Amino acid sequence: MRVFCDTSVLIPLFYGDHQHHDASIRAVEQLQPGESFCASHNLLEVYSSLTRMPGRFRVSAERAGLFIAGLRERFQAVALTPGEYSSMLDHQSAAGITGGAIYDAMIARCAVKAEVETLLTWNLRDFTRFGPEVAQLLKTPLDF
Repeated sequence: MRVFCDTSVLIPLFYGDHQHHDASIRAVEQLQPGESFCASHNLLEVYSSLTRMPGRFRVSAERAGLFIAGLRERFQAVALTPGEYSSMLDHQSAAGITGGAIYDAMIARCAVKAEVETLLTWNLRDFTRFGPEVAQLLKTPLDF
């Protein structure tokens, strides 16, 4: 089964005391080599989040880089072409998507491009706005 993981599933993998850690780990451990995907942008979001967390949760650039390297070994990173970015942006602007939601739209488009059967996220509501093609893919790690 081809599965795509959102940033909201990837960050808890790093933090053992995160509320979603155990369920995210269980879901990711079920993924088969060659059938696990994330957006290239997800890797940047994870890196950014880990290196800017408050206080004791913040990690060094080196440690975050090592974690990202581990993710790159497990997940195939999917990126949009310049034409796909333009098309996605045109579609989402016409649909009234604003602000940071455009990044979720790009991640959803990467999941569709990867032809996955499941998009794992803890943010179901954020992704349902991108239409039935995306909504039918959505599951939380608890439902996987």
